[in-house]
Amino acid sequence: LVHIGGIFFWFVPPLIGYLLLKDRGPFVRAHTATALNFQITLAIAAVVGSVLSIIGIGLLIILAVYVVNIVFSIIAAIKANQLQWYTYPLAFKLVS
Repeated sequence: LVHIGGIFFWFVPPLIGYLLLKDRGPFVRAHTATALNFQITLAIAAVVGSVLSIIGIGLLIILAVYVVNIVFSIIAAIKANQLQWYTYPLAFKLVS
C-alpha cells in the first residue's frame, strides 16, 4: 500500500508506513524505505519543475514526474505483492 499511496499522496503514505512498519522485518523495511526515498526524490524533481516553469520547461518536468510516479509505483507494488525485492531507478537513497 505504501507504493500505491505514493501515487495519490506523495511521500505521506511511505513516511507513515516507514515509521510504523520498519520493524516488521527486512523486506517490509526495504520496501517502505525505497518508497519513501522515491517519493522524496520526486518531490525534489517537482520543486525543480515548478521553479523551471518560469522559463517554460517546468511543466514538462512536472508531467514527467507524475507519469514516472504512476508507472514505477505500480511496478513496485506488483513486485512487493509477489514478495520480490525492488529498487526504484533514479531514486536518491536518503532513508535506509
